[in-house]
Amino acid sequence: MPSNLLTLRVMAYNNAWANHRLLSACAALSQAEFEAPRTSFFPSIQATMNHILIVDHFYVDALEGGTLGPAAWANPVPCPTLAELHPAQAAVDRRLVKWCNAMDEGGPSQTIRVHRETRVQTERADRLLLHLFQHQIHHRGQAHAMLSGTSVPPPQLDEFFSIAEAPLRAAEFTQLGWTEAEIWRE
Repeated sequence: MPSNLLTLRVMAYNNAWANHRLLSACAALSQAEFEAPRTSFFPSIQATMNHILIVDHFYVDALEGGTLGPAAWANPVPCPTLAELHPAQAAVDRRLVKWCNAMDEGGPSQTIRVHRETRVQTERADRLLLHLFQHQIHHRGQAHAMLSGTSVPPPQLDEFFSIAEAPLRAAEFTQLGWTEAEIWRE
């Protein structure tokens, strides 16, 4: 398997795992803490995590050949509670992992149509995916920083498949329905 194809697939798993970890930590917040005004690009953890979900819907829909486009932004907080947000994020993460796993060798260079407000943008799949992953990392970092201003310790997000965290990783992978061998194609 070409290494760039494997890298994109592993990045989709990492994206889902990081979302799961961050939202699991946020589950210890009260609703008031989740909504509380905080300093960042978006004014709360709630708004930031919903933005991640909305952008995932926008781009995963495009990858799947849909035409959702700017309608994705119609509701800036589609999931006001963590009880709604966590499963909604997990569902779109599974769609992204599934899409990446279905790519063949030519998949990264295929053209994706992204429906914008006044035009349809065409973009290579690999470039769109790299943009999406970078976007999610950026905003998860903001939510992570905001979480550090609460009584809930922010989770480790930057040691994907760390040997040191094997027991925790195994439990999380069980929750997500994955194995390390499946992710790395071993």
